[in-house]
Amino acid sequence: MSSQRATAFVPGHVTAFFSAHPADDPAVAGSRGAGVTLTDGVTVRVSAPAGETDAATGGDGGANGDAASDGPGSRTIDGEPGSIGAVDDVLAELDARGADVAVETDLPIGAGFGVSGAAALGAALAANDAFDRGRSENDLVRIAHAAEVGRGTGLGDVVAQARGGVPVRLEPGAPGVGELDGVPATARVEYVTFGELSTEAVLGGDTDALTAAGEDALDRLRADPRLPTLMDAARRFAREADLLVPEAAEAIAAVDADGGSPESSGSPDDLGAAMAMLGRTVFALGTGLSDAGYDPNVCRIDAAGARLVDERGRE
Repeated sequence: MSSQRATAFVPGHVTAFFSAHPADDPAVAGSRGAGVTLTDGVTVRVSAPAGETDAATGGDGGANGDAASDGPGSRTIDGEPGSIGAVDDVLAELDARGADVAVETDLPIGAGFGVSGAAALGAALAANDAFDRGRSENDLVRIAHAAEVGRGTGLGDVVAQARGGVPVRLEPGAPGVGELDGVPATARVEYVTFGELSTEAVLGGDTDALTAAGEDALDRLRADPRLPTLMDAARRFAREADLLVPEAAEAIAAVDADGGSPESSGSPDDLGAAMAMLGRTVFALGTGLSDAGYDPNVCRIDAAGARLVDERGRE
């Protein structure tokens, strides 16, 4: 029986470096690279209108006037009317267009935190539960990944957010195609955001230099899967891929100057700062941004990955 409504939490995801791997099939397309998932994330609440939860499991596949397929329900983002294309595509794939969907997040949108991917994955988890669709976790991740890639708003956030921790994307694509590993570590995360950076614009241009830099960074991390290596590879990647924006460069330099880098004599828990891909955002592991005089948001690496929660956000 359907619960009629469901809530999912999906961690934010900061990509440290990546290489782009397009393909005609969005489930096969994706990226290789690494990043960190955050305890700051996205909550998605899905409500199924009464009588619309069993259409996909009935013998007629919903042919008898399934209102869930006739038109969209309400869509809000942080309490205001608004929609995310990847979310709409997920709901269409699950035959749940009639769902009321509320997306809530404290993370800035378009600033490198994978909000659209998190919303898509959260919608998949919550709609599957609310509409009693009976899909597996891998299937739901595949649906969300394909929707995100198809919309051109991301290449690897969804699979990373599903896993949690410090995911390393060894091969591109959704479950069954892609391959994941991870760095077994946790840390305090600080971040400051200076504005948006268009993922579509970057991924729609020439990505040869970006991909070469991303492959080199991944090779370094696979040879030494530790957080200091991740952060050092991230800083080098941003420079070599020519993605480092002035505001991010200034903040990273300020953290280094204050002793917040692995090569400094500062705390061993301070691993320096790097630019989030793709956004005008700088993230640090430790207290580097605070020590450099910034007023960052603070969270931690999320250990669990995407999951269903109760209506108050409790697991």
